[in-house]
Amino acid sequence: MRHLRVTLAGLVGATLLTGVTLTSATGAATPSVASCKTSILSHEHTRGTLTVATDSPAYPPWFVGNKPSNAKGYESAFVYALARVLGVSSSKVKWVVEPFDNSYTPGPKAFDFDINEISYSAARARAVSFSNSYYDVEQSIVALKTNAIVTKHSPAQLKTYLYGDQIGTTGLAYINQHIKPTRTARVFSTLDQAIQALKNKQIDAIVIDTPTGQYMASAQILGPHNKVIAKQVGQFPSVGEHYGLLLQKNNPLLGCINAGISALKASGVLTTLAHRWLGIYTSVPIIQP
Repeated sequence: MRHLRVTLAGLVGATLLTGVTLTSATGAATPSVASCKTSILSHEHTRGTLTVATDSPAYPPWFVGNKPSNAKGYESAFVYALARVLGVSSSKVKWVVEPFDNSYTPGPKAFDFDINEISYSAARARAVSFSNSYYDVEQSIVALKTNAIVTKHSPAQLKTYLYGDQIGTTGLAYINQHIKPTRTARVFSTLDQAIQALKNKQIDAIVIDTPTGQYMASAQILGPHNKVIAKQVGQFPSVGEHYGLLLQKNNPLLGCINAGISALKASGVLTTLAHRWLGIYTSVPIIQP
């Protein structure tokens, strides 16, 4: 989720912000979808192309087959729906790789926006800009089936376990701010490292968004003969966390991006995409931190 170059700010702002309203979620001026259709491709990072970033590998259910360009998976399908509503043809959407940890660092971005299950936070928003929510999300616990946390997860019991998570994630923040365990959570550079530590029984559990956690527990954390050895223990009540497209700070494309998201919500497209790709997550039981 990247932003336009600073040198374009004055031009793009003048072009895109005619007939605007103000969005309460981001504070960005939102033009009409119609006005965006006539101007958006003149002002992206690469003129005439909508450049979209995500990490590699790109995991299900957000992407399918590690191929963001196939319009399969919630985030891939959403990008192409957003492009269509803004008048951008599929052939004009270009995908580039951006590691998750690099996405929310300050400075120029080599794309228009990044989509990588990046949760909005005030700290991140000091360095980059976020769109309105394209998916509201809860945090969940993933553990090995043999771990006591699977059946013993009252609020008091949750504090006694050793957690691990990737640095800079909202899962790690949730551990520290809501679970508040008696032992300091172990911090890893990548999610793969945290998963390996879980498999090695070096930690008791990982806290991660519910959709990603479901994939981890059902298809990613496997034992001998590809046997599933993990379980998604439960998900926590919402604390207002949501995923937003990430753009370079003050990117003037933000208004059009928000206009497109609003149109997709109003038309029911986001609900349809969630039912198709993410419908299994509502069955995960709610537990209290």
